[in-house]
Amino acid sequence: MVWTYLRKTGTASVTKTARECELDPKRMQRAIGWLAREDKLEIEATPRGEWLSLK
Repeated sequence: MVWTYLRKTGTASVTKTARECELDPKRMQRAIGWLAREDKLEIEATPRGEWLSLK
Protein backbone atom coordinates (compact mmCIF):
# COMPACT_ATOMS: atom_id res chain seq x y z
CA MET A 1 0.00 0.00 0.00
CA VAL A 2 2.81 2.41 0.86
CA TRP A 3 4.68 1.74 -2.37
CA THR A 4 1.50 2.27 -4.43
CA TYR A 5 0.69 5.49 -2.58
CA LEU A 6 4.19 6.89 -3.08
CA ARG A 7 4.15 5.88 -6.73
CA LYS A 8 1.03 8.03 -7.18
CA THR A 9 2.06 11.02 -5.04
CA GLY A 10 5.82 11.13 -5.43
CA THR A 11 7.04 12.49 -2.10
CA ALA A 12 5.01 12.50 1.12
CA SER A 13 5.60 12.77 4.84
CA VAL A 14 5.58 9.64 6.97
CA THR A 15 2.56 10.97 8.88
CA LYS A 16 0.51 11.71 5.77
CA THR A 17 1.44 8.40 4.17
CA ALA A 18 0.37 6.47 7.28
CA ARG A 19 -2.90 8.40 7.45
CA GLU A 20 -3.71 7.97 3.75
CA CYS A 21 -2.84 4.26 3.82
CA GLU A 22 -4.75 3.83 7.11
CA LEU A 23 -1.78 2.18 8.84
CA ASP A 24 -1.08 2.23 12.56
CA PRO A 25 2.45 3.33 13.58
CA LYS A 26 3.83 -0.21 13.92
CA ARG A 27 2.61 -1.30 10.50
CA MET A 28 3.90 1.92 8.94
CA GLN A 29 7.36 1.37 10.42
CA ARG A 30 7.35 -2.22 9.16
CA ALA A 31 6.42 -1.02 5.66
CA ILE A 32 9.19 1.59 5.71
CA GLY A 33 11.70 -1.00 6.92
CA TRP A 34 10.76 -3.50 4.26
CA LEU A 35 10.89 -0.94 1.44
CA ALA A 36 14.23 0.40 2.71
CA ARG A 37 15.66 -3.11 2.98
CA GLU A 38 14.62 -3.79 -0.61
CA ASP A 39 16.37 -0.50 -1.60
CA LYS A 40 13.16 0.97 -2.98
CA LEU A 41 12.83 3.94 -0.65
CA GLU A 42 14.48 7.32 -0.13
CA ILE A 43 14.07 8.78 3.36
CA GLU A 44 14.84 12.44 3.98
CA ALA A 45 14.89 13.76 7.53
CA THR A 46 14.12 17.46 7.89
CA PRO A 47 13.36 19.65 10.89
CA ARG A 48 9.67 19.32 10.00
CA GLY A 49 9.66 15.51 9.83
CA GLU A 50 10.62 12.59 7.63
CA TRP A 51 9.75 12.50 3.95
CA LEU A 52 9.46 9.38 1.82
CA SER A 53 9.88 8.87 -1.91
CA LEU A 54 10.60 5.93 -4.16
CA LYS A 55 13.99 5.44 -5.78
